[in-house]
Amino acid sequence: MTIALERLITGIEGLDAILEGGLTRNRSTLVAGTSGSAKTVLAVQFLAEGITKFDEPGVFVTLEESPDDLRKNMMGFGWDIEKWEREGKWAFVDASPRGREQPIIAGEFDFGALIARVKNAAGKVKAKRASIDTLAAIFLTYKDIDIVRRELLLLTEALKELKITSLITVERLHEYGEISRFGVEEFVTDNVIVLRNPMERERRRRTIEVLKLRGANHNKGEFPFCVSAGRGIAAIPLSAIELKQHSSNIRVTSGNDILDRMCNGGVFRDSVILVSGATGTGKTLLSTQFLNGGAKKNERCLLLAFEESREQLFRNARGWGVDFEGLEKAGLLKVICMYPEVRGLEDHLLAMRTAIEEFKPQRVAVDSLSALERAGHPRGFRELIIGLTSFIKTKEITGLFTATTSTLVGGASITETHISTITDTIILLRYVELFGEIRRGITVLKMRGSKHEREIREMLIDEHGMHIKEPFRRLAGVLSGNPQVLTEPFSPDGDSHAEAYSADG
Repeated sequence: MTIALERLITGIEGLDAILEGGLTRNRSTLVAGTSGSAKTVLAVQFLAEGITKFDEPGVFVTLEESPDDLRKNMMGFGWDIEKWEREGKWAFVDASPRGREQPIIAGEFDFGALIARVKNAAGKVKAKRASIDTLAAIFLTYKDIDIVRRELLLLTEALKELKITSLITVERLHEYGEISRFGVEEFVTDNVIVLRNPMERERRRRTIEVLKLRGANHNKGEFPFCVSAGRGIAAIPLSAIELKQHSSNIRVTSGNDILDRMCNGGVFRDSVILVSGATGTGKTLLSTQFLNGGAKKNERCLLLAFEESREQLFRNARGWGVDFEGLEKAGLLKVICMYPEVRGLEDHLLAMRTAIEEFKPQRVAVDSLSALERAGHPRGFRELIIGLTSFIKTKEITGLFTATTSTLVGGASITETHISTITDTIILLRYVELFGEIRRGITVLKMRGSKHEREIREMLIDEHGMHIKEPFRRLAGVLSGNPQVLTEPFSPDGDSHAEAYSADG
């Protein structure tokens, strides 16, 4: 019978899901990364989460930065190291070049003095965790790989004897390729985590990969993460997301009575709706009516806008008879406007999740996804969509996303192609050119778990908002951008042999 190894929950957002339950207790983990990949932040956060969430004291061995620098640098994350030191929960072993109280190296290179100091500090605070940052500060001066391997093995064994779960950081020269500088560190430690910070489309994108977790299962591959003030590292474990969201049969209004009829009585409460159309077809108006419909039912609504300013959105809403300002004052609406290029897609996702957690809305509208798509890498964009949709579905929130097509008539947006299988309902808004006149059309292309109207209806927009009219009759080719008027009524059963002629003459 296989006995599962005991796990230690790190407390770092997203990391425990990637690890499938946390690090293996009382074992060492090598954290390898290039400069700027957040190795030191992870090492400090590992101890900080242990103290604040699990009352597990820790020892931080600094081989490069001085303790004073670390105390100051980490205050931006809300980690008051000096306070924890006073409370006997955090102990420094200062082995930095400026702060060594006694030489670590005596005669032949060894870690004897360092191990003795770690044992002493661990005993004082009764440590359960330890972080060592970074081995390169010592090993760079020694070329004998056998000595490096031997001394690192002694260090990890000493930590194991103390029943301490440890992180040991090491620098690497390249984002991909050899794991560590000396090529032996990863074989001595029990686990290996790799942090990367490559450049993609003129923007850095951080990822974390659990390369090895000896004797235990973990999720494979790279996962995006971001570093933010007041939060530290937050990973996004997309492949660890499980399809266990509840499905509700409760229907809610789309904000338009006719559209509700087209959707067989409204949209499902925990569904995600994609509204796709060219610029000016009414996507923002539809999202405005969606939010207003929820507010009329006393539902809290959140608008995340990435294309228009707050003043523009409020002005447009007033023009359609919707008082966004009044809804905000009543606590039924919150509008957040963010420019897509100011941060990475992972940061946008965490910002959106934070806004949802704080405001606790029943409805969320994102206008538009296309703006976010242009600001990032295709892989990162799809990860953002998966992370956001799974998050709002788990909380049973009704979501509406807008996406812009590249052509005025017909065609599909790249966004629509990427996420159509993830969304539950797709509403298409299209321009229709008839006899030299531009008109608008709306149809429900897909509605998962429900029947829906299949006709393409005409849609009018005026100062009172959106008005959905009767279906286009005797007309084919609207979605393809090549409408043709049928000379005889069209039969959906295929019995009609009607001829057709182009609508433009």
